[in-house]
Amino acid sequence: MWKIVFAALAAVFAVGLGAMVGGFRDIDINDAGARDALNFAVVQHNRGSNDLYLSQVSEVVRVQSQVVAGVKYVITVRMGKTPCRKGSAGDDVCAIHEDAAKARPYQCKFTVWSKPWAQEITLVDQKCSVETLGNLQEE
Repeated sequence: MWKIVFAALAAVFAVGLGAMVGGFRDIDINDAGARDALNFAVVQHNRGSNDLYLSQVSEVVRVQSQVVAGVKYVITVRMGKTPCRKGSAGDDVCAIHEDAAKARPYQCKFTVWSKPWAQEITLVDQKCSVETLGNLQEE
């Protein structure tokens, strides 16, 4: 009898929280840690790309966090190319091309692990897909 009551209470509690304890939960991009994680991921993405031009975030699609010996952030964003060359002055304040053909929109999912007390942040994974006619294709 107690097993049934406990299971029912646990299910109600989990539904009330909206997420499993220790699992990922949706958070606001205005969260300071999420903002730092996204900025770090975009810088690393630009450093690692072979493109001559910088990419910037055009839209934040989803932000999730998980507490795991620090905080793991999974951030899905839509990106676009800018007219700014890598290494040029003002790397961080360059607008995306308004012309979609030049902006070449794509979507990325960044996984960032942050340990603020140790002043460590790592881009664990990034998966980017090109948007073509409303569909996404992995790059």
